[in-house]
Amino acid sequence: METNHRLLDEQLCFSIYSAQRSFTKYYRKALTSFRLTYPQYIVLLSLWEQDGQSVMELGEHLDLDSGTLTPLLKRMEQDGLVIRKRKRTDERVVLISLTEKAIQLEEAVISEVNTCIQQLFSDVEGDTNLLAEMKRLNEILKNHLIKEEKR
Repeated sequence: METNHRLLDEQLCFSIYSAQRSFTKYYRKALTSFRLTYPQYIVLLSLWEQDGQSVMELGEHLDLDSGTLTPLLKRMEQDGLVIRKRKRTDERVVLISLTEKAIQLEEAVISEVNTCIQQLFSDVEGDTNLLAEMKRLNEILKNHLIKEEKR
């Protein structure tokens, strides 16, 4: 794959970066009525999948460091979406659990987001194929980074 490395619009990294920013802005229209940001939404997705995760587990699942995740979780706690509680057997571990408010939001939030995605992709295969390609790209990048770390 030959590219002109001087043109921004021909950079794969910029295209992905730009698409990610656009996607986040697009999601905003689905999330605003719930007073959620995109980062809060992905935290909720992870907790709806498995409630009661540690901050470390959540960070690994979302690929977020604790410097990003901790203030986000504090804000979500203030908004009544999560409860942060230290593990009894190890005070260093902070467990994150959903509140009843967050549990009750799940169906409505997912429905609204799905409606937005359906507006983007008129056929079911469109987003499925794109998701598969993005997962493939992510896997290639992660494998390459692992190889680099081992050198």
